[in-house]
Formats: sequence, C-alpha cells, structure tokens
Amino acid sequence: MGTAERINSSQRTLPYVEIMDSTLRDGEQTNGVSFLPHEKLMVARMLLHDVNVDRIEVASARVSEGEKEAVRMICRYADQIGKLDRVEVLGFVDGHLSVDWIADCGGKVINLLAKGSLKHCTHQLQKTPENHIADIKETVEYATSKGLSVNLYLEDWSNGMKDSPEYVYQLMDELSSVSTIKRFMLPDTLGVMNPLQVIEYFRKMIKRYPDIHFDFHAHNDYDLAVSNSLAAVLSGAKGLHVTVNGLGERCGNAPMASVQAILKDQFHAKTGIVEDQLNGISRLVEGYSGIAVAPNQPIVGENVFTQVAGVHADGDTKDKLYYNELIPERFGRKREYALGKNSGKANIAKNLEELGLELTPEQTKRVTQRITELGDKKEIVTQEDLPYIVSDVLKHDAPEDKVKLISYVVSTAYGLKPGANIKVEINGQQYDGSAVGDGQYDAFVKALRYIYKKYLNRTFPILANYQVSIPPGGRTDALVQTVITWHYNDGLLRTRGLDADQTEAAIKATFKMLNIVESNL
Repeated sequence: MGTAERINSSQRTLPYVEIMDSTLRDGEQTNGVSFLPHEKLMVARMLLHDVNVDRIEVASARVSEGEKEAVRMICRYADQIGKLDRVEVLGFVDGHLSVDWIADCGGKVINLLAKGSLKHCTHQLQKTPENHIADIKETVEYATSKGLSVNLYLEDWSNGMKDSPEYVYQLMDELSSVSTIKRFMLPDTLGVMNPLQVIEYFRKMIKRYPDIHFDFHAHNDYDLAVSNSLAAVLSGAKGLHVTVNGLGERCGNAPMASVQAILKDQFHAKTGIVEDQLNGISRLVEGYSGIAVAPNQPIVGENVFTQVAGVHADGDTKDKLYYNELIPERFGRKREYALGKNSGKANIAKNLEELGLELTPEQTKRVTQRITELGDKKEIVTQEDLPYIVSDVLKHDAPEDKVKLISYVVSTAYGLKPGANIKVEINGQQYDGSAVGDGQYDAFVKALRYIYKKYLNRTFPILANYQVSIPPGGRTDALVQTVITWHYNDGLLRTRGLDADQTEAAIKATFKMLNIVESNL
C-alpha cells in the first residue's frame, strides 16, 4: 500500500469522497430480499434527509410495475426536497426502453450499464467492441435529449483490466470525450480484486484519463470490499458505492458504516454522512429486509460497544484505557458492560452506577459472585435483572412489580384474526382489555394500549425492534429468548423474556419494560 509517508501525503491532499448508496438496487439483489414500494420510500427518505448520502441508486429499469411505482414515489419526494438529481436508476443499453422507463417515472439520472470486459461484450452481448460503443453513444445521446444525466458503469471492469485492458482503454478512449457522461463507475463485479490490484488498475486509469470522475463499486466475495474501497480512494477514486449493512448479491457490497468510519478515522477524508444516523438506517433496513445484522458487525452490530471482560471496564474508569476513536455516541449509541462470568467488579459497578444503585465494596463483591455463578450456568443476565439479583443477594424483598399480569387468553383460528383478552394490575388497580391483531402478540399489545389509553390516558412505548432466538437442534421444548427494543423518552429501552413459548417470552419482556417505565414515573 506504500510507506507511511506516502499514505500521510495522500491524507493531506485527499478530496471530498462522494458516497452513493445502492441498498435499494444492488442491496435488493440479496437472496430473499424484496422491498415493498413504501419501504423503498422510507429507506430513501432516511438516506437522503437524515443520513445525507450524496446519491442513491433506487432500482433497475423495466423490472416490474411495483418497481416503477416505487421509483415514482421516491422521485416525487426527492423533487419536493430539491434532491431529485441525487436519485439514480440503473438502465441498460437497450435502445430507448430504459431511458423512457426512467423518464416516465420522473427520474433525472440513468446509471447506464455497459460491458467493461471483452468477454462480457463478445460472449454475452455477442457484439464487437465497435458495435457496443456505437450503441452506448446512441443511448447516451437519447438520454440527454430526454433531459437525463448519465453515469456509465463498466460491468466486470476488474476482469477487463486483468484479461483485456486494451478493450477497456478502447472503450474509455471513445467515451471519455462524451461530455454528457458525468461519471465512469468501475465495478469489481465478481469481487475478485485485492487492494494491491485496485491500486494498480486505478492508477493506470487515472494516469490515462486524469480529468475523469471515477467511482468504485466493490463486492465482498473475498471479504475485501472495505479494504478495496479504501485502496480506490487512496488511488484517486472520487466516489464509492456502498449499501446499508453490506447487503448485496452473493457476499454483499461494502457496508456504509464501515466505509464511513475508516474513511474518516484512518484517511481523514470528508464525506457528507451524518454518523449518528448510521445505526438508525441500519435498524430500518434490517427490519425491512429481514436480514439480521451480525452482533459483531462493526459500528452497527449489537455487541460492538459492549465490554465483556472486567479488566476492560476497569480500564475505562482509569482514563478510558480501552477507548478508541469509535465512540458509541458518535454513532447514536452508548457503551454497555456485559453481565456474565467474565464481568468482574468493574462491569458490575458500571451497571449499578447506570441504574443509580449504590453498594458497598463487600456487597458489590457478593453480587459479582452471584452473576458469575449464573453465567457458568449459561443463564442470561441483563441490566434489568440487577435490582432483583441485588435484593436476592442482600436478603431483601425483591422489588414489587407495579404492573402485573393477572390473566390473559390469546386465540387464533383459521380465517379469523388473532385476539387477546387480558386483565392487568397497575399500581394496585385492575383493568380489562381486549383487541384483535395481526398475530397473538400484536393482539396482546393492542389490548394493553387500549388499557393505557382509556383508563390511564397515557401513551404506550412504541416497539422499535423484535428479535427471537431459538437454540439450534430442533428441540420443540427449547427455551425461546425474545429481545424487544422500545422507543421511550427519546431513547431506546431493550428488555428480554425467556420461555418455552414465544408469545409468553414476548409478554415477559413487555412487562419488564412496563415496570421499568412505571418505576421512572
């Protein structure tokens, strides 16, 4: 990659890096992922307005009527906020078809897909380079006449540079002088490159075409998408393509959050990304896509700001010895200290401090011993369990729940919506409620909302995320862990429930949440 001196020199002169998010186009090519039109609109709104990406690629032309409606909705919204030129659609060298499709949606930018390797040109298109170049020029000219801006993909560019560089140069020699092509976008379509090759090929391109704006589009087949993206920037790329959570075909694309963090921290590059919105867009896409984020995925994974070892928590209290530039608050998150057999007194003390519980050193030691014992049994201990553990260890009465479930019945039948009838006790007063919903738990929560609104005139926390984990092995009697995250007081509150029945586990997590809320009133 070069000496430290060379890299530092690059840092001093590194320009602004454009970020183009392709979650709604390339990300949707993840196996099993299909966004509804309104889901695409919600993701696009957050990317443009909150995350502030420079550009978004939202669809492929001519896919379906549903896709067309989604593009129309996104274009209408973008036009209202003055960002229509940031919305891009993948189109094909197909005469006028793609251009007309995009124009009919209200789009203003086509990302035209050309062939970047001789093999793709001759074997897939069965055309000569000269014929393909002529077709590209005709499509670009027509797009311009329809008021569209044009960016040009060179599909399979990485293999083109490896196996047929003379073809790539022929293409560029003919098309770089077409002034209406704004950007040339260079994909590693099959994810075959390593950072050294990215540097070599990019430097060759920039040496021959110094005035051209080049984007780089990475794929993660060798787990090098982020590294290759950074190599491209070091070598002169002016734009990078990313997706939220690294969604994409096969092994995915470069994850936006990881690219942003390393661009800023390791190379001091500038982007328009609002970092404290990265976790929010990750959760939104996770929910819509159904693809769970790995707990250890950098920046957005559930565990990445959680210290497990007690020595780390101890170091954090002593001049933040285990901190780096990836401060959780920077990304709209907070640091947590896990409770388990590796916790140690420092972890326990951090959690007790956050809950406002003060113990003597001897009491903290006894609580730590009990949590270690529970961890050895593979029992899950959360911060919400701490007051109960403290009371048990210190031989006090456990804190009495202010919100109790007296009884409930949930039902489901073929052809009918699930229903719930519940009786709860809140601060000594009993209330009844009933509701129907899209599932048993949904009906249960709607019955609770009815009680809180009708009898207490209070708002009920909004569900932000719902996760279920079942141990592998296929046992029907296995315990189910349900983790529910709620929007509460401009923050997030996460509770867990454990039971052999999924609905019961969710209900336990819900009542943990209600008692935490009640104790804070």
